[in-house]
Amino acid sequence: MDDDVGFLDALRPLIEQQPSLTVVGAAHDGLAAIELVDTLDPDAVVIDLHMPLVDGVAAVARLRKDHPRLCLLALTGDPDRQLHKAVTEAGADAVVLKQDLVESLVERIRALRGGPEPGRR
Repeated sequence: MDDDVGFLDALRPLIEQQPSLTVVGAAHDGLAAIELVDTLDPDAVVIDLHMPLVDGVAAVARLRKDHPRLCLLALTGDPDRQLHKAVTEAGADAVVLKQDLVESLVERIRALRGGPEPGRR
């Protein structure tokens, strides 16, 4: 669940390429995310922390209360450690920074193609 449509469009195929994972829904605001989880009852949710209507922290707290066994992964571009602490205390199982996700992807691509490391030629 992410309000950044471009990021969501890029993330979906990455997840769906995994044989054991299927994306069953996507929401662009926190309220829709809560409603979608209530309807679809997924095993896991990846949720952005800055979403319209209901922010990610409040959505995670609600989802954790209503779905205690749900795997909740907070994905954010915000490096604010207080925000990460708040969502973890609200019930997120983990917080992943979007830039870390992108950096690890770029590193993996470089390693696979045998290219130089950043800063080296």
